[in-house]
Amino acid sequence: MSAGTVVLVGTVLFAAGCSTGGTGLKDEGPAHTDSVSRTGPPPAPEPHASSGQSVRAASPSGRPATKVDPVALLKADPKVSADIKRELKPCTGKEYPVDVSYGKVTGNDAVDIVVNVLSCADALGRGSYVYRSEGGRYENVFSDEQPPVYAEIDRGDLVLTKPVYAKTDAVAYPSGEDVITYRWSGERFTEQDRVYTEYSNVDGGGQPAPAVTHKN
Repeated sequence: MSAGTVVLVGTVLFAAGCSTGGTGLKDEGPAHTDSVSRTGPPPAPEPHASSGQSVRAASPSGRPATKVDPVALLKADPKVSADIKRELKPCTGKEYPVDVSYGKVTGNDAVDIVVNVLSCADALGRGSYVYRSEGGRYENVFSDEQPPVYAEIDRGDLVLTKPVYAKTDAVAYPSGEDVITYRWSGERFTEQDRVYTEYSNVDGGGQPAPAVTHKN
């Protein structure tokens, strides 16, 4: 095989490798839809922490030193509604529709836990919860069970995203979106900002329109 042939083959292989990227299409439902079996911290030899077990300091990675079972945490929490608990079942196998985030959002030394419960059918947020380490246990310090809702930690603030649907809207194309920012005041979360984005109906919707309303 000549040198020119080798270069040509290498070029074809490189091009094939570059063509295996994502489709660029918008997925239906919220972006965070990983189940708890994938989003939770890796298995550790320590027992699972629940609402009645002690909580250790955070590990250098930002996770609790003791693995937390978010499903057990939700089921043992009296502040979680009976409807959420009743529907908190695996979608497939042992994978629960639960997203878990670890980070500092209440100004505490120990990491806080943000848990989102999703629906299996369309991955829309059913409920969002924040757990804070208090007295060696995780305590529920925030909950929103008005779907659709999804909570995230953004630079120390708690940010809730709420798609707004009209009666004829498809799941992938809400009419708009509320983004609400909460900040820990020392004892509870208080609303700091609210941004409403109204989407256009071009190509089925889902495209941001120029009109954005802020509420402080």
